[in-house]
Amino acid sequence: MAIYAWRGKNRYGDAVAGKRVANSPEELTRVLQREQIAVSSVIPKKDALNIPFLKKEKIKLKELSVFSRQLAVLIDAKLPLIQSLNILAEQTKNKYFKKVLTRVREDVEAGSSLNQAMRKFPKAFDDLYCNLVASGEQSGSLDIMLQRLAEYSEKIVKLRAQVKQAMIYPSAIIIFAVLVAVFLMWKVIPIFASIFKELNAQLPFITLSVIKLSDFISNYILYLFLGVIGALFLFRYFHKTRQGQWAVDRFLLRLPMFGKIMSKVAISRITRTLGTLLSGGVSMLESLKITASTAGNVVIEKSVMDVRRQVSEGQSLTQSFSATGRFPFMMSQMVSVGEATGTLDQMLTKVAEFYDDEVSTSVAALLSALEPILLVFVGGIVGSLILSMYLPIFNLMSQIQ
Repeated sequence: MAIYAWRGKNRYGDAVAGKRVANSPEELTRVLQREQIAVSSVIPKKDALNIPFLKKEKIKLKELSVFSRQLAVLIDAKLPLIQSLNILAEQTKNKYFKKVLTRVREDVEAGSSLNQAMRKFPKAFDDLYCNLVASGEQSGSLDIMLQRLAEYSEKIVKLRAQVKQAMIYPSAIIIFAVLVAVFLMWKVIPIFASIFKELNAQLPFITLSVIKLSDFISNYILYLFLGVIGALFLFRYFHKTRQGQWAVDRFLLRLPMFGKIMSKVAISRITRTLGTLLSGGVSMLESLKITASTAGNVVIEKSVMDVRRQVSEGQSLTQSFSATGRFPFMMSQMVSVGEATGTLDQMLTKVAEFYDDEVSTSVAALLSALEPILLVFVGGIVGSLILSMYLPIFNLMSQIQ
């Protein structure tokens, strides 16, 4: 099969164009004619330069959310599924997503169900997405399921943004302070050191220490830079291993301020995921399995899998959550009420919304607490360097007087 660029006019007389995969120009022409498009040209598209490590096969959660909402609207408007997928494929700017949607449309056109076609692209559509689409197809409520998926994705995007805000702000300030300090050590301190050497000035301990550190950085700046890059790659490799994931995720949960936020984020995510899956008619054991994979932390993922094992052995969901000791009492009580009243999916959604608010409050409190600490940290580093250089100057001025 090859990619062809086509041009033509739709049934309203508007000029339309796009790219599609087909076995031949004739086959593509027949397909377009069935869609009431008068084809004017079909030209083979030249293959672009294909460099494996530069290929961007990724779909942002926000893009998936927009796609879900738009497909739900088109289906609710009674447009055929194949035509709806074609419209969305033509308008998306993400080349990989366009390719995925084109292949999904072709499979559906060939007789496959939508969820079966989507399962071929796990990078785009995970188990949660495919299971809810399957549930929607079976119950005849595909548009409703897609709306739920869109709302779910939007909530997760918002939650991720809050976590990034909590992590990026202090990290950026600390990195900036370190870079300024290294620049001063590398370029500014040596100038002062040469002046003090010419004047044979008596240097205090702090000044001598800073000058020695400056000499070290000036002499080995390239090695230090390569060492930092190497350490980052080493950490990335270590984090991809099972042992590395456990070590890092356990460490994050134990951090004094960030640990509680990470735990609340994970609880919000798993309760929202579990509630969404149960409301879509997915079985409890399958829902817990999918929920575990979306926890975002291997320690909590194991706890959810422990819950799944206990539920499979006949225990209630409330007892299973309580037995792990990982989840808060309030969450267990809400789950208990949901099981007793038959509104488990609704209770889980309420728990997720509660922890969304908790995350927002915790992030705001954390940033408020960190601002003065970071200010003192940055001021301490830069101030110490400046003071260490001006102390000998003050001594020299007092000797001249």
